[in-house]
Amino acid sequence: MIHKNMVALILAGGQGSRLGAMTKKMAKPAVPFGGKYRIIDFALSNCSNSGIDTVGILTQYKPQQLSTHIGIGTPWDLDRVHGGVTILPPYMSEAGGDWYKGTANAVYQNLGFLDQYDPSYVLVLSGDHIYKMDYRKMLKAHIDAGAEATIAVIDVPPEDASRFGIMNTDDNGRIVSFEEKPSAPKSTLASMGIYIFSYENLKKHLREDSLDPASENDFGKNIIPDMLKAGEKLIAYRFEGYWKDVGTVQSFWEANMDLLKADNEVRLFQSDWKLYTETASIPSQYIGPCARLTDSIISEGCVIMGEVEHSVIFPGVRIGENTRVVDSIIMENCVLEDNVIVNKSILLTGVTVRSNNAVGNGTDIAVIDEGRVLSGSGFID
Repeated sequence: MIHKNMVALILAGGQGSRLGAMTKKMAKPAVPFGGKYRIIDFALSNCSNSGIDTVGILTQYKPQQLSTHIGIGTPWDLDRVHGGVTILPPYMSEAGGDWYKGTANAVYQNLGFLDQYDPSYVLVLSGDHIYKMDYRKMLKAHIDAGAEATIAVIDVPPEDASRFGIMNTDDNGRIVSFEEKPSAPKSTLASMGIYIFSYENLKKHLREDSLDPASENDFGKNIIPDMLKAGEKLIAYRFEGYWKDVGTVQSFWEANMDLLKADNEVRLFQSDWKLYTETASIPSQYIGPCARLTDSIISEGCVIMGEVEHSVIFPGVRIGENTRVVDSIIMENCVLEDNVIVNKSILLTGVTVRSNNAVGNGTDIAVIDEGRVLSGSGFID
């Protein structure tokens, strides 16, 4: 048996139905983000930069693109003989098998994976959040406090607190109660869905939870409340950087636009905390003689002949002459012909907009489904 101090599990099986067309063919963590990345790259890069070399990725909903993207984990230095990255879909065993019923059940079904590394601690992450965090600092806080569980929290505006799981703490940061989306929150410390557990204690609670037919098998609804009832020590780890749950079209668009701020905290180009991803061999972009670019991210392989303002352009996009793109996200291999206007829109992979067309009204976010063609008379397949 190989002992690992801490093993990470990334919950990446969610459908992300509120993202609409973006998750019709892939799980939410696989959705493209920020020009050349995918949402799960943040959790994977955080693990790599934090020195975590053993990561399990729990998949369920339409995992093909996610599995292809991750491969053997080379971009994140997770192509290891002992450890590395492992895709963990639901499976059938001698005792039977089932879909993951909740976040806790997903981890419970993979206790065998964890046991082979005999970890002292388990880090449980969501695969669909945008943030950069050094998990080593969180682990140190967990050990120093002698806690059984440590939960990362972020201070949110009081008017937003009812949308989150809220942690109520004493003056020493010990969690005294937990409320799931309370109508009258007692604090503004929102759970980020990032947990560190002492493994032996977690294993005990997961096994007990699996035997409770009334349980929803969820960390927030069951495991954490049960630990609090048992009087165990849970502490809140305050995070003060940028963090965003991109679970809706609006929040996804906002997070991409946040990258364009001069003082943005995500800092895609940060040299000492790199964001890694799987990249194909793509030629450099070409910017035409009459093109105008303002406050935008332009990825490899693009041909830009028109105007791009405050937008995120993914690889292989072609933007024609006299075409104007504003406040928009244009994903891979889209073609915007001449004399096109795209305003506050998200064009998914492979969309073509024929000449002399307009997309988006500048108020609501227009999402154009993957592979569609917009002609003068509307969409054609």
